[in-house]
Amino acid sequence: MERKKLLGMTLDELKAVATEVGLPSYASKQIAEWVYGKHVRSIEEMTNLSKKGRTALAEHYEIGCVPPSDIQQSIDGTAKYLFPTESGQLVECVFIPDGERATLCVSSQAGCRMGCRFCMTGRQGFGGNLSVTDILNQVYSVPGSELLTNIVFMGQGEPLDNLDAVLKATQLLT
Repeated sequence: MERKKLLGMTLDELKAVATEVGLPSYASKQIAEWVYGKHVRSIEEMTNLSKKGRTALAEHYEIGCVPPSDIQQSIDGTAKYLFPTESGQLVECVFIPDGERATLCVSSQAGCRMGCRFCMTGRQGFGGNLSVTDILNQVYSVPGSELLTNIVFMGQGEPLDNLDAVLKATQLLT
């Protein structure tokens, strides 16, 4: 049985998860803090949940963070990360350090269906919209994500063509 991803769930969705696995509803805030605030990689790290609660949660859910499958590093510190998506596609995001600032360009789609002639992503075709989990995974799985000062949707895809997922990801990031 494939476990569902906690990454990408709102507080209301996490309340339903908590109730489903027998945790009190207030545990949803604790889960959200572990996933979005502390960026844990496993449910076992959620030490303010009971052992029984963590076991029940882990039976049906996982965090949802997947490490990059490839990293290309530039001498100036810029790094391009290749991430697998839930659907099996590969997408890129780029970390750009600039003095006191650090920007992450995230993808919202695998490829792009706009077909702009000047864009290499458009030439590769459209592989599908990314899920909220796929979008957030780029942010939470990049080493040094706590240093980010800017996140821009300028990776692969047209963000407005996947508006619901982009808006939900933005809501969860802020």
